[in-house]
Order: sequence, then structure tokens, then C-alpha cells
Amino acid sequence: MERNDAVMPSVAIVIAAILWIILLFLFNKDTAPEPVKLDPALAAAAAKEWPTLGKQIFEQGKPAAGATACAGCHGLNGQGGVGPKLAGDQTILQDPVLVHTRVIKGKGAMPAFEGSLKDNEVYAVVNYVLNSWGNKADLVTPATVAAAASTVSPELLKNRSRFVPEEIKLPEITIVTFMLLCLTYGIIGLYSVWAEGERLHPGIHKTRSSPLSMLAMLATLLGIMVFGVLFARQILMDLHGWSADPIVKPDVTSEGFYSAMVVILLGVAAGLYKKYFMDSEVLIEDSSGEFPW
Repeated sequence: MERNDAVMPSVAIVIAAILWIILLFLFNKDTAPEPVKLDPALAAAAAKEWPTLGKQIFEQGKPAAGATACAGCHGLNGQGGVGPKLAGDQTILQDPVLVHTRVIKGKGAMPAFEGSLKDNEVYAVVNYVLNSWGNKADLVTPATVAAAASTVSPELLKNRSRFVPEEIKLPEITIVTFMLLCLTYGIIGLYSVWAEGERLHPGIHKTRSSPLSMLAMLATLLGIMVFGVLFARQILMDLHGWSADPIVKPDVTSEGFYSAMVVILLGVAAGLYKKYFMDSEVLIEDSSGEFPW
């Protein structure tokens, strides 16, 4: 009997791929650099005003425009608090334009100051952060921001490498949820077609393993053991790194890869077992709605 569910899993996976493309389009649209207007007067103000105006904005904010003081979260001396430490932060010193982006766009608990601070005030506070408390960096000007817009910063590369945006909103959440549902249904459906065949035959099916299936099962079990050992080894190394001086940050990427491979190979082993090593029973609904043996 021809099965009626052999095509839909492939359709679901195609839909999931389309949704993923839409998701990446929305994400890249949000992170695409905006054009920067090169204003000589603004560049001159950026170089002149940061020691005074930048300090004022950082310590006092601009309450009349709704801009809170940076020092409230980052500390008067950039020592950190609710917000991250700014004094001696190599991330912002190596990528000064990142500070400009954070002030304009915000991130997480940090509000966006676009609209509440004028352009010259933004550059003033940015350069104050980059050149105070021992920090030393080239002054950020509109030309600097424009040049950076043509390149991709390490921070942006890291964020874009994510499967989904770091900060997702309702449209993205909806797309991700539906995409994962389609992907899950598609994978399970394709596995069902592969394990049971494109034609369904009622009754009990006796399975017999072949040398090739035995080899595949052994290779899969060996892979589970290898990646399991690598995962345990990586966890021990990361725990040791936390207690080292200086602290060595854990390699989360390796941990995730090894654990994901264990889970994937366990699924492969379960599929091989059901396909080649476990007897199965197929029931087919007839026109009366009954399931004859």
C-alpha cells in the first residue's frame, strides 16, 4: 500500500530552510551599518569637546532629554557595577567604534541613546570612555565610523555567527518556533520513510542485520565513546582553567560540539537499531477506519 506521508517531510524541511533564510535576512537587516554623514564641524567638535562635555555626559547624563548618566552603571571611574567595566577593557580599545555603536543602539540592559543625545554629545562621551582611567585610543570621528561601516567588526562577526540573533523579538521568535517544528516533523518523517519503506505492508516485519549495518552500528557506538571522552576531557580542562591563575575561560564551543555529536550519534544508533536490528509491526487503516493486523 502506498503511504500518503512520504512527501510532506521533505516539504516541511524546505519550508524550514526558507524560514531560516528569512530569519537571517531580518537579522542582517538589523545589523547592517547605516550610512554616516562626514561633517568636518562634527569631527572638530569630537576632538575638542570630549574632555569636558564627554565627562559631563558620562557623569551626569542629560536628564532633560531622557539620557541617564553612564556612571550610574559603569562607575565614575569606569570600574564597572551593574554595567561592565570600561577601564582597561581591551575589547573596546581594539574596536573603538563598538563604543559608538553601543551608545547609539544600546544592548541588553543598556538603553539606546540615539535621539536623546546629539551627535556631538555621542562622540564626546565615546571618546571620553576611550581616553580616560588609563584607556588610550584614537579619537572616534564620523570618518572612523564610516570606515568601520565598510568592514565587519569581531563583535559583529561573533553575533552574526549565531544560528539566530542574540536579541530576538516576537517576529523572530515566531519564525524560529515554526521553523523548528517543521524541521522536527521533517526529520522524523524522513526517518519513518527510510525505516519503514515507501510502501507499507501490514503485519510483523522480521529484520536481519547485514555486515554493512553491523559496521555502521559499531562505528556509531565508537563515535559516541570517542566524543563522550572528548567532552569529559574538555569539561575537566575547563574546570581546571577556572581555578588557574590567571583564569582560562572555558572553551564553550568545543563543549557544545562534543555534546552535540554524542546526542546526534545516539539518535543515529537508535535509528540503525530500529531499521536493522529490531522487528517491527505495521498497521494500515482500511476504508472502514479499522486497523487490521
